[in-house]
Amino acid sequence: MPRSRTPSPTAADGGPTGPVARSVPLEARRMTGYRRMSGLSGIAFAVLFGAALVLLHRAPGLGVPDSEYSAFYRDGGGKVLVTVGLYVVPFAGIAFLWHLAATRALLGAGPKSHRALPEIPRLLHQVSAVLFVCMLFAGSAAVGAVALLGVFSANPVPSVDVARALSATGYGLVFVFGVRAAGMYMITTTTLARAVVLLPRWVAVVGYLAATFLLVSTTFHPAILLVFPVWVVLVSVVVLRRAGSPRG
Repeated sequence: MPRSRTPSPTAADGGPTGPVARSVPLEARRMTGYRRMSGLSGIAFAVLFGAALVLLHRAPGLGVPDSEYSAFYRDGGGKVLVTVGLYVVPFAGIAFLWHLAATRALLGAGPKSHRALPEIPRLLHQVSAVLFVCMLFAGSAAVGAVALLGVFSANPVPSVDVARALSATGYGLVFVFGVRAAGMYMITTTTLARAVVLLPRWVAVVGYLAATFLLVSTTFHPAILLVFPVWVVLVSVVVLRRAGSPRG
């Protein structure tokens, strides 16, 4: 007796050549695009943020004597570099917002996202990122305000007390509020990424430890600000590697 054959699925009944099969590579391409945008924008943010930090660090710190403040704003050529750093900061913030948008799209596009992502970390993820950018903009503007005035105004710069007060305001906005917002962003990003199996466990452990360090730190040393962009680069590299992997 001739054996019966199971009819092969066709495009009409949603087989390998039908809509279901065509949606698989489309979904894979979309995920790959999100991964690349998230990774590249994260690296761009880290580079711009580091450049802005180096330039703005030429401004007098909180612990220097009044004579250094006066000499810097009276005849120091560093005013131009501080002003350039002030103009770099917005581009770093824009790159970070691109990173935020791409990362949220990546987290929400996976097959497990709709049932795995908790609502509260999703909201805190976005709020902490926007708050970090706001604190970065406001704090950098306060630190570079006197240098900006010295470059673009012919009038005498404000007194040392005013310059020191503006610097203290900027340091407070960035190191007290912005650093904590960055730590919260690291925690929520790691939590959401682990929920959709986006990051390996060791990267999650590093993220939680670095975020805890930012949340409890009380120093005003500029090196602490490098913890956040270094972590962003680490996550971006992992995401980019998975984007180029056949099993990504």
